[in-house]
Amino acid sequence: MRLFMYHNQKKVTLVSLVVLALIATASSITPVGKFKNLKILPQDIPEKKLDSIMDAYSKALKVTCDFCHVPPKKDMFSIAKENEAMDYSLDNDMKEKARSMMRLTIDINKKYFYNDSLERPEYLRVVHCNTCHRGNPIPPKD
Repeated sequence: MRLFMYHNQKKVTLVSLVVLALIATASSITPVGKFKNLKILPQDIPEKKLDSIMDAYSKALKVTCDFCHVPPKKDMFSIAKENEAMDYSLDNDMKEKARSMMRLTIDINKKYFYNDSLERPEYLRVVHCNTCHRGNPIPPKD
């Protein structure tokens, strides 16, 4: 009888571990449409790809996220409250200008450099921010 109970315990433990592994795997998958207010980049963009693109913009223009995104409210000591993160979905004028620039570079890359049908034109980086901006938030006038 004890041997039977021991095997049942092992089965329950094994099934529990499998269920927990499935839950952990399912929770790590980015759901489609997870991001709010994406108007240029595809809704099904992986989080790592979106972060990589945004990092490239920041580096090319030598700016931080709050150049285009609305920063969190700060208290009188210029410190953002702990529970208030940046809301990347809010729009402002600079974000709309950035979208215009994204459309421009996507159109140029798609029209003149889009040869690989496996690569989405939104992800092409032949002509990109640094092509015109050359490390400046506003493109130089030369």
